[in-house]
Amino acid sequence: PSKIAYAILANSFPEELKEIEAALLAFRITKRDLGTQGGNKSDIPQNFSRTLRPSGWVESRIQGDLIVRLHEYDEQVLSDGKVQKVKRPDTKTQLIEAFTDRHKIDYVKGRVAFYFEWNSTKEKFDRDLHAFRAFHEFGLISSVVIVTRSDNLNLVLNKVPQLNKAGEETAETVKAKYGASTTRMNKLLYRLNAGLHEGCPVLVFGRTPKLIDDWEQT
Repeated sequence: PSKIAYAILANSFPEELKEIEAALLAFRITKRDLGTQGGNKSDIPQNFSRTLRPSGWVESRIQGDLIVRLHEYDEQVLSDGKVQKVKRPDTKTQLIEAFTDRHKIDYVKGRVAFYFEWNSTKEKFDRDLHAFRAFHEFGLISSVVIVTRSDNLNLVLNKVPQLNKAGEETAETVKAKYGASTTRMNKLLYRLNAGLHEGCPVLVFGRTPKLIDDWEQT
């Protein structure tokens, strides 16, 4: 899926791709960012907002109504004995409001969607891919970019201390809040390989320890 998604972006949406690349290159965090409480609601997701929002990337969601009509038919016996169905006028119509009310996508510009999942439950990927598939099926987007944690970031999470509400280091590492069942690359790839995106082109990025400014690489 990533090769197709990149080809679509590079050939049809080069400006959007350039803005996404700029946001990815600008994404930097520190060990304090990792240790601060807040999970997916922390300041970490705001890295992309600061770059993408000023360029016109907006939050979007699909909502649509459904009109249901009941068609009724009478049977009329013809002179030759055959039975002919005769349709009655449509008299029963029902409007179901918000029949389609899909999960929002954080960043959409034109026909390109961008999503960042840092530290939520892995089931959020199911919800996200369902939303992307709906946007794609309705002809609203052509490609999606998803950013999440790489699996090798766990090496850092096992060592960085977690901070309490006062901002002080505790004896517990941040691994406790970035659990094995939270959103990260292998959880996403499993779902993509299973085809949950159903034809929606998806380009994925995993953020590695290299993005942590004060982490000494070994």
